[in-house]
Amino acid sequence: MNIVQPSTPPLSPELVARFRRIVGDKYAMTDAADIAPYLTEERDLFHGRSPLVLRPGSTAEVSAICKLATKHKIALVPQGGNTGLVGGQTPHNGEVVVSMRRMDKIRDIDPASNTMTCEAGVVLQVAQQRAAEVDRLFPLSLGAEGSCTIGGNLSTNAGGTTALAYGVAREMALGVEVVLADGRILNSLSKLKKDNTGYDLRNLFIGAEGTLGIITAATLKLFPKPRAVETAFVGLKSPADALKLLTISQNEAAGSLTSFELLSELAVDFSVRHGIDIRDPLAAKHPWYVLMELSSSRDDARAALESILAQGLEQGIVDDAVIAANLGQRQAFWKLRDEMSAAQKPEGGSIKHDISVPVAAVPDFIAEADAAVVKLLPGSRPVPFGHLGDGNIHYNVSQRPGDNAADFLARWHEVNAVVFQIVMRMGGSISAEHGIGVLKRDELPEVKDKVAIELMRDIKAMLDPLGIMNPGKVL
Repeated sequence: MNIVQPSTPPLSPELVARFRRIVGDKYAMTDAADIAPYLTEERDLFHGRSPLVLRPGSTAEVSAICKLATKHKIALVPQGGNTGLVGGQTPHNGEVVVSMRRMDKIRDIDPASNTMTCEAGVVLQVAQQRAAEVDRLFPLSLGAEGSCTIGGNLSTNAGGTTALAYGVAREMALGVEVVLADGRILNSLSKLKKDNTGYDLRNLFIGAEGTLGIITAATLKLFPKPRAVETAFVGLKSPADALKLLTISQNEAAGSLTSFELLSELAVDFSVRHGIDIRDPLAAKHPWYVLMELSSSRDDARAALESILAQGLEQGIVDDAVIAANLGQRQAFWKLRDEMSAAQKPEGGSIKHDISVPVAAVPDFIAEADAAVVKLLPGSRPVPFGHLGDGNIHYNVSQRPGDNAADFLARWHEVNAVVFQIVMRMGGSISAEHGIGVLKRDELPEVKDKVAIELMRDIKAMLDPLGIMNPGKVL
């Protein structure tokens, strides 16, 4: 998708040289081949252009970049691991890219306070590993955790597979450090769980997708590392049965239920068919599956999981199930889940939705959306999967085999309209965890409260009066 907006003024050689001096010649890229990886994203939906990519190594350098950009009205696009799925990190109209990947230091780990302060460019998997080294857990977990960054996670308010127990990224951050458009540095880093001193400015920037400022560091919450983790792969007949199993699980396991993923038969089939070293853990196929996980500080997770599954079998909810016998099997279960998005690519065009509805409405949503989408595009194949425990479903639609992918993708917004209408009628959200970016920007005013949109525009105008911070995104 090419996003058309007013062009950014061209950078003069003298201005390029001034930006270059801020970060050093080694970290300022103007060669087309060097810039190319920063212009496209994983889905290949968006293709940007930029004359300059800057890779600052400190908050002071980010501040200097913003001051110079403000002085000359140069638009900036912050970028983390470039794993975003809504085009928010792409320079669509010739903006300067500010890549945060060099800012990858862990500034502090404090097990006593259960906090870790790290810079925006720290890769999520590295943050998880550093927490584990001090016998703590940083629970945010995504399919892209080997390449996405903490700054990007916070800027998009990422969710992931553990939101059921630990919440989304917003709930895992105690404080942030942010560079504003004019170069001022907001130091809101804090280890405090209680700080009732006025407006919570932190939350302005988490989920703002770089439109209000550039997150340069964050203080994150850590948790006690679980002593026991038990994982099961379950076959069942319907999302309604999965919902019943979720209720049993929450009643039996309470806070130790950390993941509860709903997977359609087609989603599992795609992963098995196109993934490497992936197989269905169950002997026979089932219309629906659940991947569930319990984590406990005591050695009672296995007994709780067995009790949940036994109740499910007795009530005719569970048709078959297997519990991972070791770490290798657990990782194999999760690999099948994590490969679901990638496994859809060989099947041709795929129209994506990242929606949420009240948990109790998930079965009805899937049934209604399936019927509406197939009516609109006969032969298309809904591939729903996602986080049933918090009502977040990745409602993807694959093309009919043999059809032209470009023709199918050209109907993206038609399919969106059908799906979003159902979502809003059920009191849901058109973006549960991926953000708005440009993909959903035009739909946002149609589904968001009018006063909320007005306040968002007012805040944007106050913090970024020149409109240089990730312009054209969200609003």
